[in-house]
Amino acid sequence: MKKILFVHNHPSQFVNLDLAELRKHYQVTECYLQSRWINPAAIWQQVRMHDLVFGWFASWHTLLPIEFARILRKPSLLIIGGYDVANIPEIGYGHQRGGMKRWLSRRTMRAASCLVATSLYSQTEAASNAALAKDRINAVYLGIPDPFGSLPAGPRARMALSVGNVDRWNLLRKGHEPFVRAAALLPNVNFILAGKWTDDAIEYLRGIATPNVAFTGRLSDEELFDYYRRASVYVQASRHEGFGLSVAEAMLAGCVPVTTGAGSLPEVTGECGIRVTSTAAADIAQAIQAGLAYTNEDRLSIRTRILEKFPMKRRREQLEQLMEPLMNGH
Repeated sequence: MKKILFVHNHPSQFVNLDLAELRKHYQVTECYLQSRWINPAAIWQQVRMHDLVFGWFASWHTLLPIEFARILRKPSLLIIGGYDVANIPEIGYGHQRGGMKRWLSRRTMRAASCLVATSLYSQTEAASNAALAKDRINAVYLGIPDPFGSLPAGPRARMALSVGNVDRWNLLRKGHEPFVRAAALLPNVNFILAGKWTDDAIEYLRGIATPNVAFTGRLSDEELFDYYRRASVYVQASRHEGFGLSVAEAMLAGCVPVTTGAGSLPEVTGECGIRVTSTAAADIAQAIQAGLAYTNEDRLSIRTRILEKFPMKRRREQLEQLMEPLMNGH
């Protein structure tokens, strides 16, 4: 069985999904680098003992494993498509804005044997912002497991849901501030912002929130899935998305997506749901109001899109098609 060194710096859901799938077919060692203070000798030894390095995002945590793989003539596959390839100075987001982070991420990407973006948008963004040849980058969508099985019976709650870590970055990047401000315009709709509180952004949002807004904090998977099943509308008023996993999960549960056209969101939602042309609170509120009128038949079509477009099996097979030749010396 081939041995894979799986490198990441945060156990996000999309990271854990790949880790679980790879473990079904390979001997996988997880290398979770939480701190920049790392042991190069230990990493060298780990790379030497494996057949391939699989990394999530081009940053400080993947630089040495990918570079060591190159020196040892071991193949590496690097997933890109988030902060590592973004350049959005107006919200202070993205490694490609310049400085050491840009140098580090670009060096990591250029050292990798194979680059994989999470969407067509991310493929184009990486080529443009990181000065990479587009034909070096493979676009492979995330896979979305189905924990729901079917749509829940009966009417949905008058609830608008948004999911993401509650921090200063996400006030604009994920659209948390305009989402909370939209609640004042729909007092008979419950607004739920689910996600871990990581800084003082929660106090800011509480300060502008109306009584129909609730902040859940970090939820278990089961608790989050319950919100997906009950909510009528899922809102992602983002300024940047490399994919949009929470949007896809919500759609799988039958939520009507209200999204911007930022990043990869149009690739995820297709013709489903409602796309806002601005992140103004009034526009978001109007879209939520329209989403509340969707029928169960509409919701089934929304769910079907995710089932057909983003099966987990397809992602695993596409990644295997890229990895196997690398590990076999081709």
